[in-house]
Amino acid sequence: MNCAETIDRMGDEIEGCLAGDLRAGFDEHLEECAPCRNYLEQLRLTRRTLESLPPTRARNERLSKLIDEFRKEFED
Repeated sequence: MNCAETIDRMGDEIEGCLAGDLRAGFDEHLEECAPCRNYLEQLRLTRRTLESLPPTRARNERLSKLIDEFRKEFED
């Protein structure tokens, strides 16, 4: 497996659904390629950081106005 193929499968790895038949090539490439190992770790760190953020209910003011206008137009 090369860098492009490995990077294409990193999302599956992070999600825990990397196909078994790809596992050996994926792991072998990561053992040999420090840049891909670093990139995968950055992806994992980014995901953990985003998951740790509190949920937000803040809405865009323009979006709120559009939704209100839509409701007025179609709910009456």
